[in-house]
Parts: sequence; structure tokens; C-alpha cells
Amino acid sequence: MSTTPQLGRPDRNLALELVRTTEAAALAAARLIGMGDKIAADQAAVDAMRIVLDTVQMDGLVVIGEGEKDEAPMLYNGEQIGDGSEPSVDIAVDPLEGTTLTAKGMPSALSVIAMSPRGTMFDPGPCVYMSKLAGGGDIADLLDLDRPMADTLALVADRRDVDIRDLTVVVLDRPRHEDGIKAIRDAGARVRLIADGDVSAALLAASPRSPVDLLWGVGGTPEGVISAAALKSMGGGLVTRLYPRDDAERQAALDYAKANPGYDLDKQMTQDDLVKSDDCVFSATGVTDGDVLQGVRYQGRRSATTESLVMRSRSGTTRRILATHNRDKLRSYSGERYG
Repeated sequence: MSTTPQLGRPDRNLALELVRTTEAAALAAARLIGMGDKIAADQAAVDAMRIVLDTVQMDGLVVIGEGEKDEAPMLYNGEQIGDGSEPSVDIAVDPLEGTTLTAKGMPSALSVIAMSPRGTMFDPGPCVYMSKLAGGGDIADLLDLDRPMADTLALVADRRDVDIRDLTVVVLDRPRHEDGIKAIRDAGARVRLIADGDVSAALLAASPRSPVDLLWGVGGTPEGVISAAALKSMGGGLVTRLYPRDDAERQAALDYAKANPGYDLDKQMTQDDLVKSDDCVFSATGVTDGDVLQGVRYQGRRSATTESLVMRSRSGTTRRILATHNRDKLRSYSGERYG
């Protein structure tokens, strides 16, 4: 790829275009907060994001989407999006990270999207899950999935000059994590369990002045790639390893690796392996209130507010955008999705 910034690379204006897509998805999904229907909430977010993505000037390829073509009506893996003009980019989307959180009215649901130049985003292949360990940039060199967590926690405590009892690790509340949770607690650190949403948790672990020091555990591979774009932009650290769920998925991954050099079940991958570009963009908009972002707020019948994070790795810029939306104007082109 040319080193000339304007050729084949997302420019600053395009980065700001992406926030419109996550705002749209968040506004649509928010109408279904607490309604108990996660499928409808997810579909609303997908539909709204797709409407706005069609207007963005780019030749986009969905690398991380809502599933294969026969499983998702829109934003499927391999779909072409944008108006077809330059730049050519890879896209990773999760229109509603936290479908269950939204359906139950729980905190920390987000709409997220990431973008990097074409051919630079990791394709998860058959593996749906990966092991993850994430934290701030000051401890990125200490992250190692092969080291016992007790040892890593001791190193982090020493680096940050705190007692190990002051450290908090955020973990998805899943049966598969029971042994790891016990190891963290036995080492003296605290555990913060979350129901869903490990992109939000990765942002929290890497953020300065955060109540969380590390993210640990097995979570979605697509969310890992999206998190990598975010952490590259904000200067955090991430190590991952593919995690086949069973023998059949392991064999499928081994077969996939034969045709895709670099796809390795044993390798620890960093954010730079998952997004092989120094010019990636990440945008997230809050759906429900959380530690990272405020959720959608309705201001009477005619307006709503959103809070978003837009980050770009090449410039190191992080923007926090609080936007007010006219609900009547949104309805004029989107029907009742936003209203």
C-alpha cells in the first residue's frame, strides 16, 4: 500500500462519517430497550446501520459481520457496503453489542464499527471464540496468555505500584471461566463479572482512570477484532488466541489454516496481528448507560441524545461526541426505526 496518506487510507472526514452509522444503530435499538426481544433489537440496529452505511463514500467489505450470507439479511460476512468509491476498506461491525443487555434494560450495550485499509483485518474463519487478555498501554508488555494469572497480576501490581488487592479483572460470567475466576481471587485480586459485552469491557480495561485493570477470558472472535481496532487507537494492549469450541470446530480451523497461511490455533496474537494497519478507525455509540458511554436519552417527543467515541490510530485522536438528534427528521427517511 502506498505511504501517501490520501491513497487507499481512511481520511479524517470518513472517520467522522462512521459515527453516524453507530448513532443510527443505537437510536434504533434504543426503542426496544427493556422490551425483552433481543432479536428485534438486533434487527433494528442492523437495519438502521445499513441505511447510513449505504451513503458513506467508500468501497467497504464486511470482514466481521452479522453472520454468513444465508444467516443474516444484511451486513453479512463478505458483503460489499458503501457507495463503491475509494478508499477500499475492511469493515467490522457489531450493530448491537449486548442484545440481551438491551432486551433486559441492562447497562453497557453499544453499537460499534471498525474500519481499516483493505486486506488488513483478521478473518476469524471457523473459530467463533478466542481467549483474550487486555489492559492499558502501560502494561501491554506484561500481557501473556501462557503465564499464570497470579504471576501476571503480581507484575501489573508492581508496575502500577499498587497492592494486588487493589486490582480488578473484568470477566464474562460464564461456566467456562470458573477456574480462572478462582485463580484471580486466590491471587488476591477482585473480579467484576459482566453478563455480556466484552468490547465495552476491553475499552474499560484499557482506559485511564478506569475502575478495571484487565479484561480476561474467552469471548467472541469478532468482538476481539473490533476491540483490537479500538485498543490500537487508544494505545491499549491485547493478546488473544483462537479457541475452538469442540473437535469439529478445531478440525475445521485446521483445514482453514491449510489454505490461509498465518491462521494458527497456537499463536498468541496482539492487536497488531488482528488489525495490520496503523490507520484504523473505531466508533462506538452507547445504547444503554454504562461505564464507557452514556446510553440514548430521549428529550421529550422530538429529540434524543447520544454519546459516542470515535478514535483513529494514525493520529491518536479520540473524540467523545455528544449529539442531539431531531426525531421528526430521522423518521422522515427511516420510518419508525428511530422514532
